[in-house]
Order: sequence, then structure tokens, then C-alpha cells
Amino acid sequence: MLKGRGYKRYMDVFLMYFLFAVGVVFIVKGGDWFVDGAAWIADVSGIPKFIVGATVVSFATTLPEMIVSAMAASQGKVAMACGNAIGSVTANIALIMALSILFMPMVIKRRSYLSKTCLMLGAIAFLYTFSLDGTLRLYECLPILVIFVLFIFENIMSAKREASPENERTRVSVKSAVKNIVFLLLGIIGIVVGSQLLVDNGSNIARSLGVSEAVISLTAIAIGTSLPELVTTLTAIIKKQPSLSVGNIIGANIIDMTLILPICALISGGSITGHDFLQSAYIDLPMSFIVGSIALIPALIAGKFRRWQGGALLAVYAAYLALIMMIDSGMISLFGI
Repeated sequence: MLKGRGYKRYMDVFLMYFLFAVGVVFIVKGGDWFVDGAAWIADVSGIPKFIVGATVVSFATTLPEMIVSAMAASQGKVAMACGNAIGSVTANIALIMALSILFMPMVIKRRSYLSKTCLMLGAIAFLYTFSLDGTLRLYECLPILVIFVLFIFENIMSAKREASPENERTRVSVKSAVKNIVFLLLGIIGIVVGSQLLVDNGSNIARSLGVSEAVISLTAIAIGTSLPELVTTLTAIIKKQPSLSVGNIIGANIIDMTLILPICALISGGSITGHDFLQSAYIDLPMSFIVGSIALIPALIAGKFRRWQGGALLAVYAAYLALIMMIDSGMISLFGI
């Protein structure tokens, strides 16, 4: 009997790690196909790759965060729902964008980045202001949703403004269109399914190591649901499409901040509240604002990203992870939480 139980436990652990690896494979291949499809859309439409990255790619790569946070909110897991959404934004900037900047710093068009930077930092500032009392109510989410509408409107206007006859377009055949659309859809499916496999099994692995749900949501789950952005960014770097990767990250962060928490508030009965959300308000939201400012404000001033920003972001992210680990272990206490 003991031998049988030991064998079952061994198989459960093996299956957990195997499915985790399968998730990584799905995400990597899905990201490869998706970037190809997104770049093709930009080529045939004449729309700049930054705009494609900030819209089409961002919506698809944000799906894992939406799904995980909505499921967690429906089960009353506030820490997981909020930690995933806010933690993903911090990971997107301080880990994923940092890698992009570190390996491929680039010159930017201030006009393209200024509005999206203001929208992203504005959304974080609004959320922080409304959450200081430890509760985010549904009606307080209305200004956040306005930012989302402005984001969509700004992208439409940018596409109309920049998709001019001077933009080089690729001739499209029916065979090429079908092929690239199929790859685009398969890429989305691979990213979403792979992320879910990775998050579920990654969380189980973390729990088996004795890590709390609060830390899991801000680390394993947040980074796990950000893997589509990571893979898309790394693939875009390999394919020398840095504008696509950075546009994707900024767009994904705006969607994360303006849609996920309002959806969670709606699912949670009209508000998000509790001890865990108070920690998000006082620690996680300010951290996402800090890393966003480090990544984007110097770039807007200089007109380009610099490698030192990537290094600074990685250092700040490491300090942030250390901080939440110490808070979780009870080594330190901030703001009485």
C-alpha cells in the first residue's frame, strides 16, 4: 500500500512538471507564430508595428491575466485576482520590457509613446488614489474605463494618421492571407492554453514548496500570465521587431489596469476589498508606477531607450520581490498590514 501511494505521489509530481514543460513549449511556439502573424498584419495594412503591438498583440497576450483574475475573483480569492493583475504589470515592465531595453535599446517616436505613457501611468495613479481606503468600488472604476476607451480611440486615430500611402505594403495573395491568419489564431491558442498549463502547474509546484497564495499571485502567477508578453518580446527581439515588443507591453499594461480590476470588482459584487487588496494598494500599485516611470519618462526625454534603464528595472524588480517575500514571512510590516 505504501509503495502504491508513493508511486502515485511520484506520478503526480512528474505530471505536474511535465505539464509545466508542455505549457512552456505551447507558449514558445505560439509566440513565434503570433509575432509572425502580427508582423504580417502590419506589413499588409501599412499600419506601424507599434500600433499593431499595442492593440492586436496586447489583447491576445492579456487574455491569460483576464482569465486567471476573473476565475480567482469568482472564487473570492482577492489576493490572487489583484496580485495577478497588478503583479503582471510590474513584471511586464521591470522584467520583460527591461530585457527588451537591455538587449535591443532603440530610438522612439515621442508622439507614438507619449499618449500611451500618460494613459498607463494615469490608470495606475487613478487606481492608487481610489484604493487608499482599502476598497475599490465599481463606480470608482468608471474613470479607469474612460482611459481604456481613450486608449482604443487613440490607437484608431494613430492608425489612420500613420497608415499612409508612403508606408510600404506587401501584396497579399489568398493563400498567404489564409496561412498567416491560421498561424495568428494558432499562436493565440498556443499562448492561452500554454499559459494556463504553466500557471496551474507552476502554482502547484510553488505550493508544494510552501509558498503562500499572496506571494504566488505576485510572482509565479503574475510572471506566468506574463509569459506570453515575455515570449512575444523575446521572439520580437530575435526577429528584430523591437517596436512590436514594447508596443505590446505598454498596450497590455493599459488593458491590465483598465479592464481586469473593474471586471474583478463586478464579479466580486461591486467592490474589491480586504487585507490583501490593501497591500496591493500601498505596495504593488506604487511599485508599478515607479517602474513605469523609470522605463518610459527618460525615454521620452531622450527620444530613445538606454541600456541603463533595463539594468535599473531588473534591480528594482529584484528588490521588490525581496520586499514582498519579507512581508509574507513576517520579517517586516508596512503600514500595519
